Amino acid sequence: MAGMAGIVAAKPGVLSALTVAGAAYLVWLGAVTVHGPAAVEAVADAPARSARRTFIAGAGASGLNPKVLLLFLALLPQFTDRSGALSLSLQIGVLGATHILICAVVYTAVATLARTILRTRPGIARGVNRASGIAMMAIGMALFVERLHS
Repeated sequence: MAGMAGIVAAKPGVLSALTVAGAAYLVWLGAVTVHGPAAVEAVADAPARSARRTFIAGAGASGLNPKVLLLFLALLPQFTDRSGALSLSLQIGVLGATHILICAVVYTAVATLARTILRTRPGIARGVNRASGIAMMAIGMALFVERLHS
């Protein structure tokens, strides 16, 4: 198997540790989101940046986000085929590139719509922030509970 996916397949405890770390991160991120200012308020107070700097900052944050690593380690290997025409590394690369392309399209659409809607309705922005934070904490806690019972 390729890279970390091979380690996870050989040592199931690694996936459990990654799941617990991801769950803790989600709970922490959810708490910060619930207690922080609405995203629109935070952006309104931020100094203006060029589109290029904004893109680089967003790409860096997404690239360093452990959720992406957990997604790739937990989900992508199950869609590979050892006896396939492509090597496992190339299969993972194609799956990862497909995921990145889909995310770019979806996130661009969501950001465009969100900017339009949430700037005109700040109350909705606060509600979305709180609901998102609560959902992240609930998912993180569910992952903890799942690991305790497995």
